[in-house]
Amino acid sequence: MGQRVIVITGPTCSGKSYLSLKTALFLNTEIISADSRQVYKNLNIGTAKPSQHDLKEIKHHLINILNPDEVYNASSFSIDAERVITKLLSEEKTPIVSGGTGLYIKALIDGIAESADKDEEIREQLLEKKKHFGFEHLYEELKNIDPISASKILPQNWKRVIRALEVFYVTGKPIWEHHNSQKPKIDFDYFQVGLLWNRNELYKNINDRVDDMIEDGLVKEVKEILNEGYDKSLNSLNTVGYKEIISYLNDEISFDRAIELIKRNTRHYAKRQMTWFNADKRINWYQISSKKDLDDLALQLRNN
Repeated sequence: MGQRVIVITGPTCSGKSYLSLKTALFLNTEIISADSRQVYKNLNIGTAKPSQHDLKEIKHHLINILNPDEVYNASSFSIDAERVITKLLSEEKTPIVSGGTGLYIKALIDGIAESADKDEEIREQLLEKKKHFGFEHLYEELKNIDPISASKILPQNWKRVIRALEVFYVTGKPIWEHHNSQKPKIDFDYFQVGLLWNRNELYKNINDRVDDMIEDGLVKEVKEILNEGYDKSLNSLNTVGYKEIISYLNDEISFDRAIELIKRNTRHYAKRQMTWFNADKRINWYQISSKKDLDDLALQLRNN
């Protein structure tokens, strides 16, 4: 086996950031974020980024590296994360990969060709765009990023348009370039840690976090992003928390309804995450019910 890399994952609001920080402090190491939204600057409250204090205390990689209108995908993450892992191992540090974007983690561990066929989350986001902006909007998006594929697809054939967009956003390559060759994987020894909560407790965590986000100024954050000129249809803003507040700001729903939808959609997202993670039998699941459980697990990871 290769050199050890700790991967901490699980559904949203399960304590991944807290456990990662505690473990990184114990091991005197750094954290690589596996979160498809924390890569974006300005998206802070709604993505539950680590606090400025935590970012100063422990170095985090792949957070705040892009503007909201830039494209990032599993292929990009795999390349960037492997580079950081190699550097940390050369410094005799144990890298910690932490996040809930299952596709990113699978791309890192197994290679992009094994991971990039389909991605339900991206497809759902594209279907929502079609619902709100029409298939012509999706076709224009495809023309901008993959004009060759767009020239071969009728705008009305929105299923093919969505498929072409999905492949591009997952792999970073146009669908006509997509192939099934597997890039050689570096021989890292990945130890995957999954955080498992009782469903009712996890849902309480979700509700509490959403309330905290609202109190911390999520509405103000969304206003500021839009005021900077970023389009509401951007993939980065088609994210739970942001899309509902955008609907509220557009007078499409009430404030209370926006909060209700954020909580509901976050619960749905957590279910989708668990469906994805449950398919990977290599994840070592730990039952969590309190912060003390996370503290104990951090000690265990330090000593193993």
